[in-house]
Amino acid sequence: MKKSSVRRVSLLLLVVGSVFCANAQSYNIVTTAVPFLRISPDARAGGMGDVGIATTPDVSSNFWNLAKLPFTKQDNALGLTYTPWLQDLGLNDVYLVCASGYHKIDDLNTISASMRYFSLGNIQFTDNNGNDLNNFSPKEYAFDFGYTRKLGDHLGLGVSLRYVASKLANGAIGDQVYKTGTTVAGDISLFKNAPNENGEGLSWGLALTNLGGKIGYTNDALNKDYIPANMGVGISYTSVPNESSRISYSLDLNKLLVPAAPVSTGVGSVDSAALTTYKTQSVVSSWFKSFNGGNQLQTLQASAGIEYSYADQFFVRGGYHYEDANQGGVKYLSVGLGLKYNVADINLSYLVPSGNGVTRNPLSNTIRFGLAFDLDKNSSSNTTPSSLADPN
Repeated sequence: MKKSSVRRVSLLLLVVGSVFCANAQSYNIVTTAVPFLRISPDARAGGMGDVGIATTPDVSSNFWNLAKLPFTKQDNALGLTYTPWLQDLGLNDVYLVCASGYHKIDDLNTISASMRYFSLGNIQFTDNNGNDLNNFSPKEYAFDFGYTRKLGDHLGLGVSLRYVASKLANGAIGDQVYKTGTTVAGDISLFKNAPNENGEGLSWGLALTNLGGKIGYTNDALNKDYIPANMGVGISYTSVPNESSRISYSLDLNKLLVPAAPVSTGVGSVDSAALTTYKTQSVVSSWFKSFNGGNQLQTLQASAGIEYSYADQFFVRGGYHYEDANQGGVKYLSVGLGLKYNVADINLSYLVPSGNGVTRNPLSNTIRFGLAFDLDKNSSSNTTPSSLADPN
């Protein structure tokens, strides 16, 4: 098997392993199907350690907290992002693409939609003698439709529905027939905007995301896995020291609402019974059982970021992400830049390389790129670019 093929097959096994793994060795890391649903498609947030639940609203709020959308300055916007994946391994056809947009029906009601597409590249399968068998291109995607309602001058409630499809393998492999896995999920979120008209003050948000059914890749009704249901809370404080400058400090805490798989005891019958119980419990009960056992602080992921804005046109960002060693130990710094010109926002972020092996982030040494377009023909942000309107 060629070296490039080995890398690609290893990548596929890594993703499939996150679906079917029953025990993550000594750490018992929580694993789920379709983990791409938790990959941030937002270049702006990527420059701040992937913090976004309570930051200034923009078109990427579809991913972080849908309830932020009624508080954007623009009535209509479209966003596009491109995120290369695993470039450190020399893979150039593995990437995440996201398109999102929203429309304000009136001052109280906003609708939105987004699409995410995750490509795992092209894999050439070979036999034991190195002879080519066939090509396969694993891919995953999700479509979202959302509705947000203002509950007050500074409070919003958002709900969304998501269709998820994951095609990791196709056809017969051994005595098992694989198919595309599909499921439906939803989000519920709250957002409390800063009280001052110029954006100064404290904002907070709460987001319950990917609340949905299990997903399976065969016709075996019992062999289905949890998707990455998540609970996130965030706060952000914005300071406006003068007419041209604004500084925001943000913090997010996230927890997967997925219980850890049972730890192996080495006794086949006991382990089999425990795994069956784990897989057959209801989705709702699994959310609550994710709080059982161990030190719950170790299950939290934390992101902290800072954003400096000058004249609402130039943005400098930095952030840090932390994950406990018992859940993988991924830690990284990130930096980012933003430019707002006329109706377009350009955002870039770079993840500083850190960690080794499984603790090395797949986005190390990668530049994420995002574009956002204000679709309002007579937007005030176009006529007064130096005003302190919301960025993006």
